[in-house]
Amino acid sequence: MPNRYRIQFPPSDSEKLEQDEIFFTLIENGEEKRLRFHDYDEIYKRPGLYEQLFYERLGCNSPEKVADLLQRALDTVREPVTELRVIDLGAGNGMMGEVLKRNGVARLVGADIIPEAREAAFRDRSTVYDDYYIKDFTNLDNDVLEELREWRFNCLTCVAALGFGDIPPRAFFNAVKLIRTDGWLAFNIKETFLDHTEQTGFSRLVRELIFSKYLDIYHLERYRHRLSMEGTQLFYYALVGRLTASIPEGFLEQYGIED
Repeated sequence: MPNRYRIQFPPSDSEKLEQDEIFFTLIENGEEKRLRFHDYDEIYKRPGLYEQLFYERLGCNSPEKVADLLQRALDTVREPVTELRVIDLGAGNGMMGEVLKRNGVARLVGADIIPEAREAAFRDRSTVYDDYYIKDFTNLDNDVLEELREWRFNCLTCVAALGFGDIPPRAFFNAVKLIRTDGWLAFNIKETFLDHTEQTGFSRLVRELIFSKYLDIYHLERYRHRLSMEGTQLFYYALVGRLTASIPEGFLEQYGIED
């Protein structure tokens, strides 16, 4: 049986907080511990807490949605999922990886920046990833880059990790550069990131990519990512596209995109 935790949500006003500021109270051994939703290191240390919080209590279904759209894109061009060599960026404890593995991808490598993510993935889903890198993708040294390139990735996935400072634009861009020219990108973003009033570096990067000659969009779908603590639906966009040309090294600088 998975561990069960006593979780309390604050009585009110969480709607006024930014999504990466929202917190809950975890009661352990009679003591209360306040954790933000983005305190991943503390959440991952506790087996089953991430799943109980985001998937059971708040109804998150993003891994299934993004994986389904990726499969539909592959079906469109009659390419088997079994030929995908995937790097799962912001892999966390392996929720997206588990879906990809079940679907039958050929190779699957996780990447995150906090050691607790890899520890949780290998603890809870020991057979999912062929390898798992704990690296800062804004600054990869040459040895690590060469090692990553040897995997010959043709797909990048990134679910529920983009746009809140968890993964800076430079890190995402460097991961995209690891994907071969005709490879796939499959990720999700908060719905406001496609609005031109949103001027964060990551939202601008996504918009520039969507309208660039470097990416063909196969699916762009608005869907319910999960519920808020008040039961409000939180909408994201799921995007699946195929690279059509090598993105130049100076792409971020060209559009003035900063981390």
